[in-house]
Amino acid sequence: MILPPATLGMLGGGQLGRFFVGAAHEMGYRVCVLDPDAESPAGRIADRHLCAAYNDAAALDAIAAHCVAVTTEFENVPAATLARLAEKIPARPSAEAVSICQDRIAEKCFLRDSGFPHGDFVIVRNENDIAAADSALFPGILKVARLGYDGKGQTPVENREAALAAFLACRSEPSVLERKVRLDCEISVVLVRDSQGKTRIFPVAENRHTRGILDISIVPARGASRLLRDAQEIAGRIAAKLSFVGVLAVEFFVSHDRLLVNEIAPRPHNSGHYTLDACVASQYEQQVRALCDLPLGETRAHSAAVMVNLLGDLWFDAKGNSREPDWARLYAVPNLKLHLYGKSKARPGRKMGHFTVIDETPDAALETALALRTALHLPPPGQE
Repeated sequence: MILPPATLGMLGGGQLGRFFVGAAHEMGYRVCVLDPDAESPAGRIADRHLCAAYNDAAALDAIAAHCVAVTTEFENVPAATLARLAEKIPARPSAEAVSICQDRIAEKCFLRDSGFPHGDFVIVRNENDIAAADSALFPGILKVARLGYDGKGQTPVENREAALAAFLACRSEPSVLERKVRLDCEISVVLVRDSQGKTRIFPVAENRHTRGILDISIVPARGASRLLRDAQEIAGRIAAKLSFVGVLAVEFFVSHDRLLVNEIAPRPHNSGHYTLDACVASQYEQQVRALCDLPLGETRAHSAAVMVNLLGDLWFDAKGNSREPDWARLYAVPNLKLHLYGKSKARPGRKMGHFTVIDETPDAALETALALRTALHLPPPGQE
């Protein structure tokens, strides 16, 4: 086991990294963050912030020299960076696992070749791939293979001509064309797996998105218990197949009472924020535990919860003038926890914070959360 006061490395300085730093500090560890943003939320509270690119040789040498293990908060850190660090210190998750999750083509092929349920798709590397695509894939969604998240790099396409136009608009980047499915709902499973293969799984979250960005997570999800158990089982098998060590999130579409794996995130997940306030050990504490070979914590939820994302749009009035949101409305609710990420500048679509309402049932928590969204003048969930 790696015990405090050891120094841990974190690749990435966003809010997920910030929560990791907070959890590690509470557990007695020091943290060194590598992030190119001088004002990164995690870097601002870390013991040391290396303000450099993720492939900066001197910065990677510093992490290897001063940290006893390293992890990441987002999947777009170059896999080569993790591989280089793994030559000297434990790097969890592995470069191999991250390389699959950070590329939609590799991810879809992994799901297909491993026998996990997934939607119909075709790989698009050139215009001919679109011309040859099965007409049953339309209407569909064209998704760039790399650097797409929160709806970025994703274009709904009704037909072959629209798919070609979208592909050219994305500068002919390698992509995946997926058949659009009828959605009953979207759910996600967050789990933690240690180096010995032991896995603990958090309660399933039911998710609602707005403009491709997670808006609300409801826990426990209100779907059929059989489907929720199956989702947890599939997520566990995915983690095992990847030989994954750390916190992993698996997003599912529920369509016609069937589960389809949508995406895999090799890190803590936005839909797992609720674990900070509703679970015995949060996903961030579990990330520290898996990285340090500590016994995994309890994933049981002690309360139902609803998490609401707060985007930068909230910091502007209808005329576009900047303002500070009315936090007094939130602090007046005794069963609510507000988390602000310490980002220096708000902008539309940027994740600036979240709040979580905990209650005895998910429906009670949801009623309160929706009333507060209305009070803050947020649009109804799912509204474009």
